[in-house]
Amino acid sequence: MAHLLGCENVHLEFPAKKLFDSVTLGIDEGDRIGIVGGNGDGKSSLLRVLAGTQQPDDGRVVRRGGTTIGMLAQTDALDPNATVACGIVGEVPEHTWASDAGIRGILRGLVADIAWDARIGELSGGQRRRVDLARVLVGDFDVLMLDEPTNHLDVHGIAWLAKHLKTRWPKKSGALLVVTHDRWFLDEVCLGMWEVHDGQVDQFEGGYSAYVLQRVERAEQARAAEQKRRNIMRKELAWLSRGAQARSTKPKFRVEAARELIADEPPVRNSIELKRTAMSRLGKQVVDVLGATVRYGDTTVIDDATWLIGPGDRFGILGENGSGKTTLLRLIQGAIEPTSGRVKIGATVKFGVLTQHLDELNELGDRRVREVLSRYKTRYEIDGKELSPAQLLERLGFESAQLSMPVADLSGGQKRRLQLMLILLDKPNVLILDEPDNDLDIDMLAVVESLLDGWPGTLLLITHDRHLMERVTDDQFALFDGKIRHVPGGVDEYLRLLEERLDAQPPTTLDPACPPSAPAPPKADAYRLRKELASTERKIETQSKKAEAIRGEMAETDPSDYGALLDVQARLSDIEQRIAELEDEWLRLSEELG
Repeated sequence: MAHLLGCENVHLEFPAKKLFDSVTLGIDEGDRIGIVGGNGDGKSSLLRVLAGTQQPDDGRVVRRGGTTIGMLAQTDALDPNATVACGIVGEVPEHTWASDAGIRGILRGLVADIAWDARIGELSGGQRRRVDLARVLVGDFDVLMLDEPTNHLDVHGIAWLAKHLKTRWPKKSGALLVVTHDRWFLDEVCLGMWEVHDGQVDQFEGGYSAYVLQRVERAEQARAAEQKRRNIMRKELAWLSRGAQARSTKPKFRVEAARELIADEPPVRNSIELKRTAMSRLGKQVVDVLGATVRYGDTTVIDDATWLIGPGDRFGILGENGSGKTTLLRLIQGAIEPTSGRVKIGATVKFGVLTQHLDELNELGDRRVREVLSRYKTRYEIDGKELSPAQLLERLGFESAQLSMPVADLSGGQKRRLQLMLILLDKPNVLILDEPDNDLDIDMLAVVESLLDGWPGTLLLITHDRHLMERVTDDQFALFDGKIRHVPGGVDEYLRLLEERLDAQPPTTLDPACPPSAPAPPKADAYRLRKELASTERKIETQSKKAEAIRGEMAETDPSDYGALLDVQARLSDIEQRIAELEDEWLRLSEELG
């Protein structure tokens, strides 16, 4: 495989921390690399160094001549006064990008719900993030560097992005570097992993599952020094090995080796015992949602929903952004009243709620973490051991020196962990978690999952982190048009149902960058045109896949067999001609639709 870029003996140091100490790395065509590590360990800095936007203090970055790099940073440089169209495709003429099936697919997948002529400065943070991601993906780059691309994407959007990146380049061409805390995404997309820690970058073959296995193997070889880390990752590995991930054909994930390592590791939780304990704390009734409807003006968010939540239930809630998931949680806990119907909350229920925001910690202000802990005399049990508040916080990644810090000075991830700990120490029996993975790195997510494994109560979870959802909940429910629907097949079934619903909707197309001068077609004609447009797009995609398969066949054909080569070339020419005709048809329909 051809070498694209890399770095040699790179050293990078900031006043308070040394990030890289003599780091040497290489990126070849066909590489798909996930980058993980603790918050602040240098993942984003590594991308900037390799992209050439951050100069190292020592060492050098080498790039093959002509190699192009597309970079998605954590913050964008979009012009707030520009339109969405200009932010994504720039000054490229419409007929150029509109005739490209790949670009149309990216626009459909990421920004179909955003007005094409909207000003970027008027968009929400999530919409702006998707515009910036679309801007990068529509470019023709040899190397893509994506820093937290799954932020602000829902489960469906993350699945779309994974599929796009897996099929973006032909096999053994192009390269991807991605920083993300989404473990499902890493396993789905990546063929190699880099772990950034302590000034070094360790390299692993395979996706996230293989990375966990190799970490456990390395930990076994250095048991004393890595005891704490090994225990956490053994539990993670046990779940991976027994779950759906292990049954897949992930490269380099040696299932038998994994099973040997976790042979004595018990299941991540004893569901029967947890339910028994939960019933003793809660009784039989927890929360009954009975024909509840929630309306805001003319908008119905929850529509005649009935949902019985019992003691020890561990439910995940799925739904697109804006579908009403947070409203449903507020309804369940009694924070809002239904417009009609009712919600019955059991007499013994004590809610513990982790919100998306950190408002609950604001009142602590300048109080030091140690002062906050002193209020709690209770102890928390995990893995059969009782932990004091300070020990629990240490388990959540706090160092002793950080106990003397004011709460206001903690990082976002530290505040998130402190917030969770305070909720657990209040001993609720119904735990509601709304995006608990925000600001947490992969190791801390594993620790939080370990805490939740032994939590004996009812758990309700909203998250776009598919791995977290499947790990800590036993059943998943989806919110469609305000209706609650059980999805026994989990996230896979939810995504299938969502795709079916989207396919059944009347197709839409992007507004052109400039308003049309011609009048819009009548409603019936517009529906017909949109339907024909969507059909044409599907035909273009089908023919493009056939052309790619024929090109692969051509590459494997014996160069001396002229007859076979001519036959393959003739078939390819026919397909390319058909694609050109379909693209002309797509442009005609787009212009007619306006």
